Amino acid sequence: MTATTGVRALLADGRIVVIRAIDVSDAADVLALHTRLSEHDRYLRFFGSGKSILDAITRRIARTADDSHAAVGAWLGGKLVGVAHYERTLGSTTAEVALVVDGAVQARGLGTLLLEHLGSAARRRGITRFVAEVLAENQRMIKVFADAGLPYRMSSLGPERHVEIWLTENEVFAAAVDERDRVADVASLANVLRPSSIVVVGAGRRPDSVGHAVLRNLLDGGFSGKLTAVNPHADEIAGVPCRPSIAELTEVPDLAVVCVPAPTVPDAVEECGREGIPAVVVISAGLSGTDLADRVVASIRRHGMRLVGPNCIGVANTATGMNATFMSGAVPEGDVGIVTQSGGVGIAVVELLRQLGLGVSTMVSTGDKYDISGNDMLLWWRHDQNTAAAVLYLESFGNPRKFSRLARGLARTKPVLAVRSAESDVAQRAAASHTAAAATPAVTRDALFEQAGVIAVDTVSEVVDVLTALAWQPLPGGNRVAILSNAGGAGVLAADACVHNGLLVPRLAESTRAALAALLPTQASTDNPIDTTAAVNAATFAACLDVLLADGSIDAVLAVGVPTAVADPVTAAPAIARERRKTVLVVRPGQLPSVIGLGDEHDPAPATASYADPAAAAAALSRMATYARWRARPAGDVGTPDDVRLDEARALVREFLRAEPHGGWLAPATTMRLLTLFGIPAVPSIQAGDVAEAVAALRELGGPVAVKVIAAGVLHKARAGGVALNVATEADLRTVWTGFRDRFGDAMLGVLVQPMAEPGRELIVGVDSDETFGPLVVFGLGGTDTDLIADRAARLTPLSDVDAEEMVHGLRSSAMLFGGDRPLPTDGLVDVLVRTSALADAIPEVTELDLNPVVVRVDGCQVLDARVRIAPREPSDPFLRRLRA
Repeated sequence: MTATTGVRALLADGRIVVIRAIDVSDAADVLALHTRLSEHDRYLRFFGSGKSILDAITRRIARTADDSHAAVGAWLGGKLVGVAHYERTLGSTTAEVALVVDGAVQARGLGTLLLEHLGSAARRRGITRFVAEVLAENQRMIKVFADAGLPYRMSSLGPERHVEIWLTENEVFAAAVDERDRVADVASLANVLRPSSIVVVGAGRRPDSVGHAVLRNLLDGGFSGKLTAVNPHADEIAGVPCRPSIAELTEVPDLAVVCVPAPTVPDAVEECGREGIPAVVVISAGLSGTDLADRVVASIRRHGMRLVGPNCIGVANTATGMNATFMSGAVPEGDVGIVTQSGGVGIAVVELLRQLGLGVSTMVSTGDKYDISGNDMLLWWRHDQNTAAAVLYLESFGNPRKFSRLARGLARTKPVLAVRSAESDVAQRAAASHTAAAATPAVTRDALFEQAGVIAVDTVSEVVDVLTALAWQPLPGGNRVAILSNAGGAGVLAADACVHNGLLVPRLAESTRAALAALLPTQASTDNPIDTTAAVNAATFAACLDVLLADGSIDAVLAVGVPTAVADPVTAAPAIARERRKTVLVVRPGQLPSVIGLGDEHDPAPATASYADPAAAAAALSRMATYARWRARPAGDVGTPDDVRLDEARALVREFLRAEPHGGWLAPATTMRLLTLFGIPAVPSIQAGDVAEAVAALRELGGPVAVKVIAAGVLHKARAGGVALNVATEADLRTVWTGFRDRFGDAMLGVLVQPMAEPGRELIVGVDSDETFGPLVVFGLGGTDTDLIADRAARLTPLSDVDAEEMVHGLRSSAMLFGGDRPLPTDGLVDVLVRTSALADAIPEVTELDLNPVVVRVDGCQVLDARVRIAPREPSDPFLRRLRA
């Protein structure tokens, strides 16, 4: 192996290291690292000079990983600068860990990074705890262990510290990893978004060339840093000095913007790397799907560069005057961050923001995103004081689980909007389970957005509709809306739009109606929606608005008005909206722009958003209410229940894959056993291979039983006629067996015998595991209703108890099932959902799972039938820090 194989990861100062497993071929590098340690560092590592044991240490570290040993190393600029390794204690799940970091890169987060990667490798081999002995004076290493975010215990007496670290990935660990990721990512992106010097490679003399447009935009935008161009045929372009080649630059710039024909891009990027340029934006298209792409990726790995693109329109940061794009005109300054895979979508959002008097903080067009992606920008914006809201257009997700964590972290304080890219379900695979059939790409993506608090929209205009409301109005405290209108028809349309978007239009309090009646003509309607009549003036309309905002049962008001010869009543709304007591949006049917910012005669600065269509206003308000509700909800608890027998469950799956290396469906009895190991309440089940075993099962269970066929190729047993209920006698059982044998012939492998369960409401809980997104848990109506009605809720794992509770109450039929005079209990369902999520997360080999039906009764719930499909799959670590390329 070489120093460029493996994964790239960021140090705290933004530099890039390559991390990979160490083997015997790395012995010379390992020895060289230990040899160049200072005497003090060797003393801290070996509790002495360590010179006499360097060869032995090298042999111990530089060997092939096995069940008892593993080592990882970090290379910077081709040199090994850090090593972490462990040795397992014989016959246990504990291993002794040791780290060493080159003195030149200490205090850069490398020790922690190595510990994370080594811990990930250890978990895959069943190790649950690291132990270490550290000198008390080795404060840097003690800090590495203490700040990792993992549960630990450390002795406090004597010259040495005994450290125990449990390799438990929980929310504390996730938060610690994400913060380290943010610090490192922001440092590395500084060269992209806050460069002090830029070179435009391929800046042409023709004004209609892309390179010339980028250079012109940098000049016109007021970029204050040093600007250079590379063009072998010019001494200067637009007053900017030119050099014939990258190698002939007099200084190394922070950022290179490459605008050359696709065939010459790899050489340009390689030359940038050789000259030490740390970041590159590749505008050029036509690389993906060719060996040109491989050469570019190889160069950024070899030289430790960050890359935006290729096939993009560039990057911009209005706070520094940097407009390194070929957009037409200036990028308006503002507080909206944009990251987009489509240059066209980015241009459209910028232009609409410009028309509204809003603007951009930073914009990154990721294009084919070989390296820098939306996740990088989510980290950048978290503490960026210039950004108040973020807009995303993502056509693919490289690391959806990381996206979910980072988007959730940002959305807690700043709205995150995403334009859903069009996805067709035509290519959805034929699915053998109900859950897999329901888990379309759109369902999975929407679950990702919903759990992360992302405001998802379908069009660019909807992005702007929501942003304008967010820019000038507070989030509503709920979804109860009052509609105030001087035109009855417009008010009715607004009410219909609110209901269509999931908002409530409640009856007003009697005191509110009385106050309105005192202000309005007798022919006015004080029901919600309120019709003031067309004769009221602006002052009366404003007084009515005041009354509605004082009503504690109202969270937001839509002020709908058309101008008449008497007055234009909504002109009074901005002054009241400016007080920001509650959310106030305006609808002015007939207004020419679809949405504008609305001020008043005393202060023309926008105080609220005014929409031409009540449907647009209601949709924006609904999305604000949903987002406000998400921000207010508790995070909930995520974790594996204490009574789960995880080791036994993993052993069951390993045993199955030894017998079936390519995977397949678990036998019914094995399926029920797996559920029991995770504490999922499954009906007792006995698998019988012949009629005698079936009779014995009937005797053991004692009483009426359900008999279900086990037959090759038969998954939906009831649909195939393979289920018999209330089988009470041996004679009945033998008759059922004979009937199954006649129906299924040689495909029949046996039967599953279960005691008859008490009737109840049938529901379904399932899992479909996508290799990119991870497991998706689906919940909905079960039995024969599951496909007919398709009333379902879906969430990606891991589920918190709050997620599970929301799923249970998120069906269209939830009010009927769990409300009313005789509501069904929900605690058992919530527990089943949480345990199913834990199963899917802990056993990645589970690719499909159907619990159908899950019968819910007043006394609890029980799984009557289940299917689980197992496939060989390498576990992925959602917390492991690494770059895309």
